[in-house]
Amino acid sequence: MSEPERVLFVHAHPDDESLSTGGTIARLTDNGAWVTVVTCTRGELGSVVSDDLEHLRDDPEALGAQRETEIAAALRVLGVSDHRYLGASDARWPGRPARQYRDSGMVWGAVGAQAPAAVAPDSLTGADFGEVAADIAAVIADVHPSVVVSYNENGGYGHPDHIRAHQAARRAAEVYGVPFFVVEPVASASQATVDIDVSDEFERKRSALASYRTQGVVEGERFVMADGHSVPISAIESYRRIHIEQAAGTPFAKRSWRFKIALSVLTLIAGFGIGALLTVFHQASIEIGGVPVSVGLIVSLVLMLLLLLGLRLVTETRVVAGCAAIGILVADAITSLPTSGGSVLVPNNFAGYAWTYGPVLIALLVLGWPRVKRAATAKIGTSNEVKGSLNQ
Repeated sequence: MSEPERVLFVHAHPDDESLSTGGTIARLTDNGAWVTVVTCTRGELGSVVSDDLEHLRDDPEALGAQRETEIAAALRVLGVSDHRYLGASDARWPGRPARQYRDSGMVWGAVGAQAPAAVAPDSLTGADFGEVAADIAAVIADVHPSVVVSYNENGGYGHPDHIRAHQAARRAAEVYGVPFFVVEPVASASQATVDIDVSDEFERKRSALASYRTQGVVEGERFVMADGHSVPISAIESYRRIHIEQAAGTPFAKRSWRFKIALSVLTLIAGFGIGALLTVFHQASIEIGGVPVSVGLIVSLVLMLLLLLGLRLVTETRVVAGCAAIGILVADAITSLPTSGGSVLVPNNFAGYAWTYGPVLIALLVLGWPRVKRAATAKIGTSNEVKGSLNQ
């Protein structure tokens, strides 16, 4: 039975996941996908629409707690069972104590939403960028998603928390080599690569948004916010893939089948040649203090170990190292046979027996060793610059 698709959504505040990606989330969960939603903050500085909740307008902590209950209700409607707050123990880089990222707030300027003059150091944009990216990377390492989804470069409409969520999610996806998609608003000038018609999930999307009584009111096919501004509840959700530049080159697993076959065959042939040379050399010995030392055997076994280990680490696959091992073992087996003249390259002595069985043990050890995950901390860094090509 195949593993279900795993998709990670990274959003800044409660309600963002429903408004911009609610239909897609519902479609995915209906189709059996495992959906994880990471919410970076609890939206403590958001507005409050409903008059019966006006007591929350000057109490950020109480508003954040209320929005926790709202997103829990919305995600139940959308079918999400894996929801995490960034910085909590299940969305935190290993070894770091749990923390809470707070809403950075925003102000409306001449060009739209923008950052306030000052932000709290414990807010999402006030925190160290590398820390935010590392926490998202920790979720990627835990969930192993096939896709990461967040906002576009402008955060959809310019909110600083949305922009930071995009930057950090993009950096984390880059480190782990996971495809990264951004949400494109209806009015976006960018060409979306994927348009998803969520008409069948539209009522669930509306119902999820209706859970957010602090943030807005659902009126027909629009979501009306505190200042009277309303946004459409779209039945089309659009995404664009950002092709991230891989600094270490394309992994073997993502290469074309032609490349994989060609490299495997070449490695097999090279392994056979190396195995034949080492077989000839393995009987070489020198005397040290009158005691013969099997230098040829030692060098041959060490060279084989380094060759297989290097191939496995560089290509990040057992396939290439396995082809080299097969080539070496076949050469060892063939050259162990007596020639027509009766001479042998692998005689019945200690070096011969060691060269017969040693390569087998080395191959089993290198190929059977569990895969070691590449450390991600070194690449996450603390810079606000985001790498990667934006070309389609």
